Amino acid sequence: MQLGVTIFFTDYSISPVELATASEARGFESLWVAEHSHIPTSRTTPFPGGGELPKMYYDVMDPFVTLSAAAAVTKTLKIGTGVCLVAQRDAIQTAKSVASLDQISGGRFLFGVGGGWNVEEAVNHGTQDFKARWKLMRERIEAMKAIWTESKAEYHGDMVSFDPVYAWPKPIQKPHPPVHVGGAFPRAAKRAVRYGDGWVPINPGRKALASQIPEFERMCRDAGRDPLPVSLFGAPTRADSLAGCREMGVSRAIFGLPPAPRDEILPLLDRYAKLSAEIG
Repeated sequence: MQLGVTIFFTDYSISPVELATASEARGFESLWVAEHSHIPTSRTTPFPGGGELPKMYYDVMDPFVTLSAAAAVTKTLKIGTGVCLVAQRDAIQTAKSVASLDQISGGRFLFGVGGGWNVEEAVNHGTQDFKARWKLMRERIEAMKAIWTESKAEYHGDMVSFDPVYAWPKPIQKPHPPVHVGGAFPRAAKRAVRYGDGWVPINPGRKALASQIPEFERMCRDAGRDPLPVSLFGAPTRADSLAGCREMGVSRAIFGLPPAPRDEILPLLDRYAKLSAEIG
């Protein structure tokens, strides 16, 4: 099981350069960053985590900018979006951003994707039918795959459609960077099987994971696919619980970091890095 970290980079957090170099030096496999383009002042959509929306959601930096900085100062650390809100992005432009970052990083990009939860944010980006965002996300990802893999790419869906285009660069990873679909079981797991290369759930607890992962593996088999990796956000920070996640089939455990300064983050990295040795 690989270990990674995730953060909301802000103008008051540790910098992408500092966190990337520190993470790689401590043996972490991956760094994942969040995305929100803005938060509408209306704030009528409840925060899924309950209570007030944390300040970092208002302040988070652009993921492709921060990951480019992280890629430039590392050699082995994988960099990922956790998650990119595809339903709020143009497919052609995002395909270029993904391919460019995969080139800059030497093929180290992990494309974590999700549909988002903030209705007003999505509406401001033109997603008028919020319930249709999952179909829009799927079509945009399918369109991006065409752009990444074809010299003359075209796509014609119900919500995304364009005639043949030339679009470069192409990604280093073939056929394209892995698409890790974020979200809860069972719907996100089904989406991952349909058009993804991995599933990214937020930790639902040990009991839920124990039943969900075997079912996810069954879904993969039923679809004629090998089991896909499970990247668990909000991974437990106790060695015994982390070892239990590995036994259940978690491929990648991702620890959440606060948007805090360097002096607060580095001790957390040291603590989480020790868990790798403790679980053996």
